[in-house]
Amino acid sequence: MTDSNLPHGRDSLTEDLRWRGLIQDSTGLDELRELLDGGSATFYVGFDPTAPSLHVGHLMQVTTARRLQLAGHRPLLLVGGATGQIGDPKESAERTLNSPEVVAGWVQRIRDQLAPFVSYTGENAAQLVNNLDWTGEMSVVEFLRDVGKHFPVNKMLAREVVKARLDSGISFTEFSYQLLQANDFFELHRRHGCQLQYGGSDQWGNITAGVDYVRRRGAGPVEAFVTPLVTKADGTKFGKTEGGAVWLDPEMTSPYAFYQFWVNADDRDVTRYLRYFSFRSRQELEELEKATAERPQARLAQRALAEELTTLVHGEREMAQAVAASHALFGRGSLGDLAPETLRAALTEAGLVHLDELPDVAGLLKESGLVPSMKEARRVIAEGGAYVNNTRISEVDATVATTDLLHGRYLVLRRGKRSFAGVELRR
Repeated sequence: MTDSNLPHGRDSLTEDLRWRGLIQDSTGLDELRELLDGGSATFYVGFDPTAPSLHVGHLMQVTTARRLQLAGHRPLLLVGGATGQIGDPKESAERTLNSPEVVAGWVQRIRDQLAPFVSYTGENAAQLVNNLDWTGEMSVVEFLRDVGKHFPVNKMLAREVVKARLDSGISFTEFSYQLLQANDFFELHRRHGCQLQYGGSDQWGNITAGVDYVRRRGAGPVEAFVTPLVTKADGTKFGKTEGGAVWLDPEMTSPYAFYQFWVNADDRDVTRYLRYFSFRSRQELEELEKATAERPQARLAQRALAEELTTLVHGEREMAQAVAASHALFGRGSLGDLAPETLRAALTEAGLVHLDELPDVAGLLKESGLVPSMKEARRVIAEGGAYVNNTRISEVDATVATTDLLHGRYLVLRRGKRSFAGVELRR
């Protein structure tokens, strides 16, 4: 999987990464440039299975892996069947340990999720690896002699997350996490010739410990870099909505909700997100940034990013359905063309009420929360501001029939141009 049409050509990969803001720290920029711009290197990035799905916070690492492979480098995507049973220390409290059986199930789910992002064929074919394959084989004595011997405790205690936990207490289990991750780099170097690790900036301590450990074992040279943590301008956590995390699993976050997450990105954030996640060239992104600045109300950057990432994560069909749903809900497309799962997902995002029977339209407006009272509902209808399935309702005592239900169970209610809600008739 190679692409000779990188934004500045193959030899300028490092500069492209820097322009996009994807290199926050590195073990040496000159060494990194030599590795990334000088030929094909094997690199790895790790994902611990701490939940049944990856979320949008992982997209930085997933898309960077894809970007490096497109430039001719070989990805090793590590899913931590071993480290996922331990957990990287948190600053607040000890992690809850999941059972080996639960972790194993999550490992497989995450491996499946990673598969579409890279290519598993060709000279630089990606490979999925699991650190349980080598960690699980080690005895306690081997771990202490072969790995632990190379880690000065004073350096481990200097880690910010460890210092934050010293007063409240940190278990040896979490304290030892750094050793396990460092050993992953050594094993991948030994088994696969891995020369580079990258990850999020919160992993800088673990990653540099791995670089140091490889060198202490007489191997290498190896290099590393970290990407910045993705933030939001309003101070809220990236990847979070009122409904919780935005997952890559379509059963946990629908493709429509995923699409809307990006469409609703803050104007202050979206050009940065485009540089991080988009595979458009620098020239294309700069033109899009300029057009967005000139016409911010059109949300050109948000829509471009939403379409590109929804296609990447969920496929062309789901992206098209998400776009169609966003148009149809506001009267710019046919509701009848939407798949039932897409329609339900869109209405759930807007607010979906479940009824055992259908009241008149005024009652539907009130039950859905679009208006506070029946009096207000009748006023909205009389003024021409009420819609059912994108059809304007003009009679204050209008009713709906079961034949009006979309897919035999849904109604789309709208007040004015932008306020809408859904009704599902229980069957």
